[in-house]
Order: sequence, then structure tokens, then C-alpha cells
Amino acid sequence: MRIAVLVKQVPDTRSVQMDEETGTVIRKGSEAILNPLDAYALQAALQLRQLRGGALVHAFSMGPPSAEQTLKEVLALGADRASLISDRACAGSDTWATAQVLAAALQKLGPFDLVVCGERATDGDTGQVGPEIAACLNLGMATFVEQILDLQEDWLDLRRKTESGFESWRLRLPGLLTVTKAIGEIALPTLANKMAARRAQVPLLKADELGLDPESIGLKGSPTRVVKIFYPSLTRKGELYKISDEASLLANSRILAKYLREAANK
Repeated sequence: MRIAVLVKQVPDTRSVQMDEETGTVIRKGSEAILNPLDAYALQAALQLRQLRGGALVHAFSMGPPSAEQTLKEVLALGADRASLISDRACAGSDTWATAQVLAAALQKLGPFDLVVCGERATDGDTGQVGPEIAACLNLGMATFVEQILDLQEDWLDLRRKTESGFESWRLRLPGLLTVTKAIGEIALPTLANKMAARRAQVPLLKADELGLDPESIGLKGSPTRVVKIFYPSLTRKGELYKISDEASLLANSRILAKYLREAANK
């Protein structure tokens, strides 16, 4: 069995900045980390490798050359292989253009029985890339997967979260999953895995190697446009009531009860 895991290098949310003209993230000067939610995708793949002995876990990422370090981190955490798609032609890609690039890489280095993604990336927060890749590759898909129940030759039993509860699904393979953090925490890397990952060579793929039209990727191939970036101002009007004894507690409780009645009647 061959499992592809899609991961992304993202700016640390504590230091992220936006380019107000292009609407893209300014990555230069920001500390880059593995998208935290993608670690759960890797954990799901490792769980499946335990269920199916001998399964191969191959990590993919699209990003700047520095994303190689993120892929080496993923190798240290347990992935068997890693590939990086890095090309200036891909810069500024929205979710659709990104999905086109990653789908082309999966086709070139595939086939894969299963593609596993995190729920979303912390820098874009859309959750669109996984489903869009499934559409590009014509794969069956299950999102918000919380638990993998069983794995057989041609299908996967799983449990997914919905707004109203949970659903039990049987997904035919090949397919694609997006998983939540309920799938389980990934273990810390061993020293041996860290040393092996440090020595590992991560193959680099360019857009022309994937047979992609330059007009279909990057800013040119991105139908999504950020029209405006602004920082919302939060204005709150509040009143402070102090409680010092039983009398003030009773009086302030009556004020709160009156406010709640009036709010309910509006």
C-alpha cells in the first residue's frame, strides 16, 4: 500500500504578516514551522502503516526551498520518503492552483492508494486544498475524519465528525482523507530518525517537470483574489460592578437580571 501525506510549511502565527497589495503572506523574515494540523495527517498515515504492514508513507509539500527542512522533520517523525515542489512559477498560488500542482505531483510519482491531508492550514484556514485535489484526481473523499476503524484491500472504514454528530463511512480506495486532531497525537522522533532525516536528500520537482502550464499556476492561475486587507477594530462598551458584601451582591444581581430580561425582549 502507498500512502501520500500532504504537508505545508507555514509562518508561525505569532509573527505572520500580510502584503496588503498582493493579499499574500509575507514569508521572508517569519519563522516557518510545520503546519500543526498536518502532523495529524502524518499520524493517520502511520496508523494505517501499522494496520497494513509494509505500507509506504510518502510526504509531499509545495513551497520555497526552506520547506525542505519541514519535510526532513516529517521524515524524522516517521515518513519513508519526501518530495518538494518548489518553483517561482508557483508563488502566489491560491488553493485551486496549489491543488493543481500537488495533484500533478501525485500523478507523476504515484499511483497512491490513499492521500491524507490535515483539516486545514493555519495560514489560509480554508480547508479547500484536500477536497480540490480529490476533484482533480477524481478520488472518493471523506473530510473531518476522527478515527480509522478498519483497513482492507479496497476500502477503509472510518468515523467522521459533522455539525450534528458523527457518521460511520466506508471509503473505497483509492481515496482521500482530511483528518482532525482527534485522530491522535504523533510521537516524538527518535534520535536515530533525526540523524537519518538530517542526512536524507529531498528530491526537488519543478513546475515544467510536472507538465503544468505556467498560466494555470501561481498568481496567473489563481481565480481567487484578495480585494482588501484590513485589521478590524474591536470596540466594546462595558460597565464594571464590584461586589464587596452581600448587599452589593444582591443589588448587582438584580441589575444583571434586568439586563438579561431586556436583552431577551429585543
